[in-house]
This record gives sequence, C-alpha cells and structure tokens, in this order.
Amino acid sequence: MATTELKSGDTDGKIFIGKGDQPAWLTLALGNRHGLVTGATGTGKTVSLQVMAEGFARAGVPVFAADIKGDLSGIAEVGEGKDFILQRAKEMALTFQPDQFSTVFWDVFGEQGHPVRATISEMGPLLLARLLDLNDVQEGVLNVAFRVADENGLTLLDMKDLRALLDAIVPMTAKKDEVDPLADVRKSALSFGNVTKATIGTIQRQLLVLENQGADKFFGEPALELKDFLKTDRDGRGMVNILVADKLMSSPRLYATFLLWLLSELFEELPEVGDLPKPKLVFFFDEAHLLFNDAPKALLDKIEQVVRLIRSKGVGVYFVTQNPIDVPDRVLAQLGNRVQHALRAFTPRDQKAVQAAAQTFRANPKLDTATVITELGKGEALVSFLEGNGTPAMVERIMVRPPTARIGPITPEERKAILAASPVKGKYDTAIDSESAYETLQKRIAGTAATPAEAGDAAGGGGGGGGGFLGQLGAIVGTIFGTNTGRNRLSTGQVIARSVTRSVTNKVVGGIVANIGKQVGGSLGSSIGREIVRGTLGGILKR
Repeated sequence: MATTELKSGDTDGKIFIGKGDQPAWLTLALGNRHGLVTGATGTGKTVSLQVMAEGFARAGVPVFAADIKGDLSGIAEVGEGKDFILQRAKEMALTFQPDQFSTVFWDVFGEQGHPVRATISEMGPLLLARLLDLNDVQEGVLNVAFRVADENGLTLLDMKDLRALLDAIVPMTAKKDEVDPLADVRKSALSFGNVTKATIGTIQRQLLVLENQGADKFFGEPALELKDFLKTDRDGRGMVNILVADKLMSSPRLYATFLLWLLSELFEELPEVGDLPKPKLVFFFDEAHLLFNDAPKALLDKIEQVVRLIRSKGVGVYFVTQNPIDVPDRVLAQLGNRVQHALRAFTPRDQKAVQAAAQTFRANPKLDTATVITELGKGEALVSFLEGNGTPAMVERIMVRPPTARIGPITPEERKAILAASPVKGKYDTAIDSESAYETLQKRIAGTAATPAEAGDAAGGGGGGGGGFLGQLGAIVGTIFGTNTGRNRLSTGQVIARSVTRSVTNKVVGGIVANIGKQVGGSLGSSIGREIVRGTLGGILKR
C-alpha cells in the first residue's frame, strides 16, 4: 500500500482525521457547522482536538482552544517520532513528518500567557449575574445599576467601578440643608424601582468572592481585541491561540462565563459572511458541561441563539466534554461534526448515557453503535462528519491519526521563548487604569466634577466648555456628532476614547499610557454621548 507524508495528509478542502474501513475527512467548508468531541477521561479527546486544530491551522484557519491540563501546548513545538506514533502511522499507511504551529498563549491571570481582559460593560449584566450566581431580584438590581451607568455616562471598566456605582444607587436620607452630590444618580435608580441596601450588600459580597478568585485581574483595560485571534502567520497558516486554563479551572464558573463572553463577542463583532470555503475561526470549548450546569432557561436560550447564528459569521464552535448528554438537546442539534471516544457503562446511569450517545449518530447497519462505544480502545473513535450536502455521514469506527506536533506539555523555557517572540508582545502586558465611574463618582462626592447634565451642556453648547484642551476637544466632537444620537453601539465619545487609548497602548507602556488613558477616557468617554445599546448577552455593541 502506498504511503503519504502525514504532514500533507490533508487535501484541498478536507482535513484527514483518521482511518477505519475508509478514511475519515472533515470538510473545511462545513467546519463552521460546529462539532462535538466526547469520551471518558484518558480515551484520547485531547489528541483528537489537537489533530483537528492542526488540520484547521494548516489550512489557514485561526484556532482558539482552552488548554485545561497543559497537554495542548505541545502543538507549538516540533513533534517527536516516538515508537507508538511511528507504529500508528505505519498502520494507517502514513509517513510521519514532524511539524509545529505558530502559537499565542493567553492567560486570564497573566502568568503563563498574555493577559486577557474585558471591561465590566463589555461583560454585561446577564453574564455578570451568572458569574456572581445572583437570584432574580439581585440580577434585577444589577440591571438597574448598568442602566443607571449607561444613562449617566459612567464608564464601567473594572471591579472598583461597579462597586462605586452600587454604593451610589443605594437610597440615602440626606440631613437638613445637606446636599447629596449623587442625588441625580440615586433618583435615576429609583425610577426603575426600589433598590434596598440588603440587596446591594449581597451583590457586593459576591463581588468580593469573585475578586478572591482572581476576577479583578480579568476586568480592566487594555481590553482584548478579537482581531488578534484572527491572524495567520507568515506562511499563511492559522495562528493557534491557546488559553492557559489549568488555574482558571479552579474557578469553573469564571472559566465558563469567560468563554461564553468570548463567544458572544465574536457573534456581535464579526460581520455576516455566510458559507465560506473554510471558517474564519474555529473555537474549541473544553469542559463544555460547565457552560450548561445550572444555567437558567433564559441564558440557555441566549446560548442556543449564539451557537445557531454564529455559523453565518464564519465561526465554527466545537464543544469538548465527557458525554453528549452534558449538552442540551437544542444546542446538540446544532453540532454536525461528531467524534465519540470510549464511554464506560458500569452502572445503569452509565448505560443510559451510552444509549443516549449512540442515538446522536446516524446509524450504520454494520455497527452496533452502543456496543462499540464501550469497546473502543485509546485513540479509537466513532466519527460522523457532515457530507457535501450538509447531512451527517453514517457513523464509522476509526483510529485517530497521530498529531504531527508534540504530544504533551512544553517546558517553561519553551513557553518563555514563545511569549518573547509573540506578535502581541507588549500590547496587553501592562494594565491601564483609565478614568472611569469610580473616579467620576469620587470627584462628584468631592465637589470637583460636573453632573452629567452640566457635562452634556458643556459638550453641546457653543461656549468655553472647560476641562482644558481635552474638555474643549470633547465639546467640539459633541457639537459635530451630537450628544444623544442612538448609534446602536458605544457613544461617539466612548468610541474615540477607546480608540485613542488603545492606539497609544500599542506603542507605549507604563505610567505615561495610564495617564493618557485617564485624561482621554475621562474627558471624552464621560462627557460625550449617553446612549449605549447592548447585544444578545448584554454586552455593549462596539462595531
């Protein structure tokens, strides 16, 4: 039998996944129809994920994948021709040729990769309430807080901004002849219903728990720009973006909410492209059951909507978990490309799970799918990929091909070298504490800041405006673009503020950037424009 190089085992428009009675191919044009990789611990899910990631990257498709155990990091280094790899390649009539892939490491805690940050406003009240495990009443109050911030031009960037805002909407009884500097903020909150101190106190305590889990490092600026996930290297291969998640997994709700936020940001920001010859990005969501555990129906509805519609943005989403029943049926129905590794059936519950997994495949008269699932060896899988007309192929038993890059984790020294040569080195590594809601409210309390109405008059009027050069610039921009124009996105001032801050961030780091961020964010972000429109999962629209 003729052999081919494993490196070139993929053909135009297809990724070679493995071989049984016949080769198993994943069609690139159908890669945005999503997929599912399942199986018990130790059965080979991570290797299957790496094989798929390598295939997409080799075809020029950028990849994002969460790395729970650190094993996936080996994709950045040249593969090793170990005996078991060479043996498997020989059995599949392949010639093993080592390879490696351009990789960018990301880490919410900024320890083993570039920091990943989002602002409180970008996260939105729905996901934040999920992250804080709030009940309906508490979630309602959080929504009030976000609405008050939007209407009063209070930019929510980090945890201290949200804390200050929650304190500001607590009802207060002013003493005689005492002026409450935040009276208009409290009045704005009161217009949406009663807000009690007890509820605010509960939310504040939940925020403290979140901070103790390290979320304070996640919320802030410079915020992640998704275009950095959509890059190819100089050879035209897709960049492999790996989220280092071993520490993040100690806070499973933070992990799941972060990945859902990332998915929703892709959904909101990317344009409609329809069906392409290959996806624009492939997103692997490991430990996917964490996303759906105890999720309220409203959130599940939103997740289903995002998964269903993000296909038209050119994004393929692949959930990785132990059993198909971990994924709700309405989401499972959207996942056309399936890889099922072995499941064990020692208890009645396990046997029910195996039967449920077998029923998710298109039947093959040559296979008893439920029986085969329990008999699969390590590296073996049942697969069903979408065919040319978009229908699932009959389930087949295959041996998954070995990866061409290294299997297993890289060393700290290798990781350090990769970070040093990263295309986004220096862009996110220094945090910026821009002037935002916390600073604005502190100035109001101290009597040094204008009220939102006064700031709006200064921006819209033809007079002096105040605030130095940046204040005058804010007034000019406000006059040109208007101050309350609905734009289905951030207000004009906030867009300009973020653009200026981020463009400077890319060139300069340290204290100078922080000072510029404070001035620009404060003068433009809070004095121009008040209307913010939020997306499917409550985050601000930034396009």
